[in-house]
Amino acid sequence: MIHSDATAWQHWQLTRDGEGLAWLSLDKAGESTNSLSAAVLAELSGVLDELERHPPRGLILRSAKAAGFIAGADIGEFDALADIAAARAMVTRGWELCNRLAAVPYPTLALVRGHCLGGGLELALACRTLVVVDEPGTKLGLPEVMLGIFPGWGGMARLPRRVGPGLALDLMLTGKTVDAKKAKRLGLADACVPPRVMEAAARSLALTPPRHQPLPLLQRLFLGPLRPVVARQARQQVAKRAWPEHYPAPYAIIDLWAKHDGNPLGAPEILESIVASPTTANLLRVFRLQERLKAFGKGGDFAPARVHVVGAGVMGGDIAAWCAARGLTVTLQDQTVARIAPAIQRAYGSLSKRLKDKLQLRNVMDRLIPDPEGHGAAHADVVIEAIFENLGAKQRLLQDLEARMKPEAVLATNTSSLCLEDLSRVLQRPERLVGLHFFNPVARMPLVEVVSAAGGDPAMARKACAFVGRIDKLPLPVKSAPGFLVNAVLGPYLLEAMACVDEGLTPETVDEAALAFGMPMGPLELADTVGLDIAMAAGQALTRQGAASPQCLTRLFQQGHLGRKTGQGFYPYPGGKVRKGAAGPVPAGLGERLLAPLIARTAQLVADGVVADQDLADGGVIFGTGFAPFRGGPLHYARSRNV
Repeated sequence: MIHSDATAWQHWQLTRDGEGLAWLSLDKAGESTNSLSAAVLAELSGVLDELERHPPRGLILRSAKAAGFIAGADIGEFDALADIAAARAMVTRGWELCNRLAAVPYPTLALVRGHCLGGGLELALACRTLVVVDEPGTKLGLPEVMLGIFPGWGGMARLPRRVGPGLALDLMLTGKTVDAKKAKRLGLADACVPPRVMEAAARSLALTPPRHQPLPLLQRLFLGPLRPVVARQARQQVAKRAWPEHYPAPYAIIDLWAKHDGNPLGAPEILESIVASPTTANLLRVFRLQERLKAFGKGGDFAPARVHVVGAGVMGGDIAAWCAARGLTVTLQDQTVARIAPAIQRAYGSLSKRLKDKLQLRNVMDRLIPDPEGHGAAHADVVIEAIFENLGAKQRLLQDLEARMKPEAVLATNTSSLCLEDLSRVLQRPERLVGLHFFNPVARMPLVEVVSAAGGDPAMARKACAFVGRIDKLPLPVKSAPGFLVNAVLGPYLLEAMACVDEGLTPETVDEAALAFGMPMGPLELADTVGLDIAMAAGQALTRQGAASPQCLTRLFQQGHLGRKTGQGFYPYPGGKVRKGAAGPVPAGLGERLLAPLIARTAQLVADGVVADQDLADGGVIFGTGFAPFRGGPLHYARSRNV
């Protein structure tokens, strides 16, 4: 490279090579990850000024960081969104800069390696050519809707023109990301190249830009006269999962695209409505809670490579499959190969739906090793006990595992109801036992409670958190207590719902009240999904404290109706799918009544020290139960209402 004599910038590096190409690298000062702050964008404007004075043959935009391309706009500046003038200035700044980049007279190319999200993808879309590097960390998307906002820097206009409006709206309305190969297949990227040739490919394509294939005729019609049809279908799909009063951002995206071609400056009333919505502030809060939980998984130098799971039931098998899919070598133990086989088959069926690359699927399945003799325990960095909930059986197993494990390995139990102090009592080193409480279904639930017993080794808890982070889950440190955090708060919630049924309300009415509050599933359908036998055991535990078991639960249990798994619970499940009747009118305040015990129990667990503080409790309940994210967490919600 031949260095330019341009002004030195704090965040950008500009070099020119012998062929006249300008290579512009973003290396945001003082940060491990690139994001687009006001300062970064101001410097980019200065770079474009320099290039306007001395135009290159072409411009290649890339990252100088190993951590990825650009993660999006600087989340630290989003507090300014509470001010409409500041929000408008932020949108205007990015909108005008991306338009300026799109209009330069020389060829432009974005070389994307690693995450390219939000404003980062909008900047890349403003380049005429987009090249993605084929490696696991490359992900592209416009996930602003997850923060309660919309892509405001041109992405709402440019993405539909590249991939078609139906697909573009699906990506923007769900916040989904795509990998490098899929980006090329969809037409989002012009080329997908391996890392070893990325610079050569970028140079070649910058000097000789590829011709973009026009969208098919029907897609062009959807961008033109049939645009209202696409918008109407998108609204119908969004309405199935998000109420406009709860989540206004997806509806704003549809309206901005349909009526203003994705230009938020053309509809200041929509921008103002999003800025004024409490949903936006609360979803930004949830994002920060998520980042705090992620931070627990990033500490230390523990880098587990091998996992041994004992118990090939639904939970143990799914934990093993998840770990294998995340690149770890997993040995799965049960009494016989015949007991392990269903877990392997279930893993293959689930993974084959997500992994279209057959070689990748085979590699994952090769890492999932049946191990009826338990030989893997001696080599594992993390050993997880996931057998049935019986104290004696678990104690005997943990004793056996401790004798065979590496002394520095993590010994964990997935128990959801037994006391860690009781389980660890039989161990030579009781302080090493930690809880790793996964939730069902493992592939969908992001939270894992990392449980520490009294007298537990903090180093083991930190290792357990690092393991959870390594498999892309959110670790929540909690103290050993009945139900830990998540199950402890769900119990009173489910019992309150059942009390409403005992009072004469239909299950449909009760569940509809919870859905109207913003819960992802009604409490009675949730009880059916968990299993009414499990709910009955929880109810009996509460009864010993003086509470009465709900009559409706007792009746169903005695009839053998245990929920979804038996085909009948509070609802029938023909073919495994729930069938509900009409909900009817929902009494005023029913949603708040249902959630009040959950909120009270959450506050009590913070006061008891089971979870360290209110923010962590809010994060745990949101990611462990699905508590309405747009409300910012149960304790935050209570504070906002002065409850």
